[in-house]
Amino acid sequence: MSFENADFREEVLDISNPYDVKFVSEFLAKLDFEYNEYDVDYTMVLYNLNEEIIGTGSFKKHILKYVAVAPKFRNTIAFSQIVTHLMDKLLLEHKHIFVYTLPRNTELFQGLGFTEIATAPPLFSVLEFGYENIKTYQDYIRKSKIETSSRPVSALVVNCNPFTNGHKFLIEKASRESRVLYLFVVEEDKSSFPFEIRWKLIEKGIAHLDNVVMLKSSHYVVSGTIFPSYFLKNQPENEISMKQAELDIQTFIRYIVPILGITRRYVGTEDYCKTTLAYNNAMKKLLPKSGVELVEVPRIKIDSGIENQGIVSASKIRAAIKNDQLQEVFPFLPEVTKDFLLSSESEEIKQKIKEGEGRH
Repeated sequence: MSFENADFREEVLDISNPYDVKFVSEFLAKLDFEYNEYDVDYTMVLYNLNEEIIGTGSFKKHILKYVAVAPKFRNTIAFSQIVTHLMDKLLLEHKHIFVYTLPRNTELFQGLGFTEIATAPPLFSVLEFGYENIKTYQDYIRKSKIETSSRPVSALVVNCNPFTNGHKFLIEKASRESRVLYLFVVEEDKSSFPFEIRWKLIEKGIAHLDNVVMLKSSHYVVSGTIFPSYFLKNQPENEISMKQAELDIQTFIRYIVPILGITRRYVGTEDYCKTTLAYNNAMKKLLPKSGVELVEVPRIKIDSGIENQGIVSASKIRAAIKNDQLQEVFPFLPEVTKDFLLSSESEEIKQKIKEGEGRH
């Protein structure tokens, strides 16, 4: 499908067509992007009247991706035309739009009405546009704030896919050592256990803790919106992971800490996942500079009767479900999660895990 104005022609690519994918991939590769057709919902290309490719842009859900213009056309209106085309499509279904880009490109997006949320030079900046924004989220968390002159006021971010005794131990420890604990539950549904289920299990599992305030993470805490899901070429993966983490932590420091008066953040140690390890290291680097103490809590070990299986992790629960070994990891689970996994309500989730759907 194509559209024309006096100077340029817009074409929507068929991302299921290998030829179209190869075409846009080769163009983006010259501009140091690695295009992944499985991580976009829509891609368009802009040509001039001589059929030269000028630029391209894509989106996945409400996130702009791979917006790029060939160097010799960067002084034209090509960039604004690509972004405007994508925005017009997205705003029909979404209340706001995100984009992550190189910091040197932020002014281009700001010129089209985007607002910068955070930046992690030299690789990433994240910006947003729309009817809802970071201030909307600040209003949401402000309504849940507990006024106190005592310290510490702590924060803990959990996914709980599913809720384990490890999570319960960490939450209880943070609660016991804090005047108030704000518990952010990752809202983005990329996990095997849907957000509503995870929220319910956590809520039941910590009902005895009267100083814990549960909050939805929205798009601003450990979210795919803040963590770009594609890599720039020629950049070490560990540096990319660190810079992605910095975006999230800068957002936390700038927009959440002042609203809730947070003075401490708890986190579990990480021995397995490189991305989570990079996130923890970024917190160690950035939080103390902003007056927020970081408390890193070692993972607990429980005798499950399985050799070398003592460290509690949600990934082991999912692996046990996949391999029909759920009974063997019951020592890792609080009663609320155990009861759920033994109920008929969990059958669809367990089946999806066995079929390999969902992620951690």
